[in-house]
Amino acid sequence: MQQRTIGNRQVSAIGLGGMPMSIEGRPDEARSVAAVHAALDAGVTLIDTADAYHRDANEVGHNETLIARALKEYGPGADAVLVATKGGHLRPGDGSWTQNGRPEYLKEAAKASARRLGVEAIGLYQFHRPDPNVPYAESVGAIRDLLDEGVIQLAGISNASVAQIDEANEILGGRLASVQNQFSPRFRSSEGELDHCAKLGVAFLPWSPLGGIKSAPELGSRHAAFDEVAEEVGASVYQVTLAWQLALAPVVVPIPGASRPESIRDSAGAADLRLTGDQVARLSAA
Repeated sequence: MQQRTIGNRQVSAIGLGGMPMSIEGRPDEARSVAAVHAALDAGVTLIDTADAYHRDANEVGHNETLIARALKEYGPGADAVLVATKGGHLRPGDGSWTQNGRPEYLKEAAKASARRLGVEAIGLYQFHRPDPNVPYAESVGAIRDLLDEGVIQLAGISNASVAQIDEANEILGGRLASVQNQFSPRFRSSEGELDHCAKLGVAFLPWSPLGGIKSAPELGSRHAAFDEVAEEVGASVYQVTLAWQLALAPVVVPIPGASRPESIRDSAGAADLRLTGDQVARLSAA
């Protein structure tokens, strides 16, 4: 599979998002494990998770534990996988999301994540979402300390603005490895952050990159454009969506969520799909 760079690591151009395996509506664990194994078989070497990817209040880290199990069962072939996790977002168990960006909390959360993942140092640790009650610099300062202490190998942030990207990179001494924001044909509000990451050479990881592509009738002509290109190239509309994102900048690494083997196999195929400049322009303008 085509490779891209996160920090000092080479990873597959398409990653796997683990959230659907652990939140509401999740499948049985056997299917989720099969999905992880299908991803690895397809050449995926980036898996994104978080301690907040769980359904019930008493199962914090459900997805981290699941991912660790799947990788262990896969065997030596999983050694090259970069597992990225996140902290600072919480789920009380009632379906809502809250934030906790206190430095002391983030440090303990990272260590707990490392234990669940069964690693001495987390490959990529990301501050999940800014906490309005804690100065951003203090939260990112905790990530810097974790990096300096060797608890994590790479540092990232999520759901960040351009100003926060610059602030985080400064606090981290130029060591910001990645930014994970929502980005898809339907949700393009992070185009500025994507462009900024491209200028900095920082990996941009679109979360929910397929969001709304088939379930938002209000998109109208935008859907039509993606459908038309899919027909032109003989690929699924999902592959076209991911290939379009890859074509926007060499720092983009989409992480589509999946809990079915066939879904991640289809997504992985996007890495080999080459769109023409005209097709990319049409999709960008849609």
